[in-house]
Amino acid sequence: MPILSFSSNDIDVITGKKTRTIRKAWKTPLKVGDRLYCYWNLVSKEKMKIFEAFVTKIEDISFDELKGNDELARQEGFKDSKDMLKEFKKMYGGRIDPSDKFQIIYFEKIHIDDWKGDKIDEKAMISKRADILFDSGKFDKSTMCYDAALKLDPHDVYLLNKQGDNLSRLGRFMDAIECYDKALMIEPDNVYILNNKAIALLNSGNINEALKVSNIAYNYRPSSPIVLYWRGFILEMLGRYDNALKVYDKLIVIDGDNPEVWNSRGNLLTDMGMLEEAIESFDKAVEVCLDDSEMDASAINRMGNAYIDLGKLDEALDCFNKAISLEKNNIDFLLNKGVVLMELGKFKEAIDSFNKVLLRNPDNEDAFFLKEECLEYL
Repeated sequence: MPILSFSSNDIDVITGKKTRTIRKAWKTPLKVGDRLYCYWNLVSKEKMKIFEAFVTKIEDISFDELKGNDELARQEGFKDSKDMLKEFKKMYGGRIDPSDKFQIIYFEKIHIDDWKGDKIDEKAMISKRADILFDSGKFDKSTMCYDAALKLDPHDVYLLNKQGDNLSRLGRFMDAIECYDKALMIEPDNVYILNNKAIALLNSGNINEALKVSNIAYNYRPSSPIVLYWRGFILEMLGRYDNALKVYDKLIVIDGDNPEVWNSRGNLLTDMGMLEEAIESFDKAVEVCLDDSEMDASAINRMGNAYIDLGKLDEALDCFNKAISLEKNNIDFLLNKGVVLMELGKFKEAIDSFNKVLLRNPDNEDAFFLKEECLEYL
């Protein structure tokens, strides 16, 4: 029984948009009417069956005809023929000879009831593939899989929510909101989906609408950490700082071991001009991270910025040094350190910090002009 294996480059196969593939011809080439067993490579040496199919048409093609055929390559989902041949070399372990024969194989999927081999849960298989692609950041491909799974079950709340998350990451916020709305018609009290909808509205610029949806989620579950976190952020974006601070203060009681809560509170307090209190929040974020044996360099950097605003330059320099010890190549931290050194009159050390920035990013204008300013004082 001929077996075909597909990868992420063949995502259209799983959605049914693509019903052909190109393969190097076997010793016994495929012919019209052959039954195919088709598998999906999830990870190395692990395969999952995706469908059975009949071969409906075969076109023989030589390697020479393939290697310059950009049009055929694009039809197969590749950028050009070079991209396609690169995939073939990977598929066949580099073993491609100019004399090799290839086949363009057209096929028609067989209904699962007519399969001769083991049956599968098609929705579960497609959903799993979608989740893998989503987790690996391949959102353009995972959205196609979620669409295919939703065709099998358009009322699956999990899939509707995941598709909404996926579309949000593609910047398609209104489409995401449509998915969340479909899920909420089935589970109107699902606070996680309500919260996701609020985030999508926020990202689309509809901040007031985002707060309305956040209010619904909050009324259903006023102690949900994720609802409170985003509620605080939405209120902050609306300039309602006092209300946002009350939300973060409530969240600290519930989720005080989460450094992001303290960081967000610190950022808000900074915007409110409450710098001493902001430093206390950033300090607490670092303390929580230390309890987890993980120091948060970003929180330490933000603490340094707060010290600058307070005019406490030595403390700020200490913060930036600590942040750099954790992320030595972070350009923002190095730039901040250079600025403080300038303010302290330590121009040679500041130049050294700016040089480290320019070494990693030669086009950084801030580092270039600040370095030039330092040189005038030497």
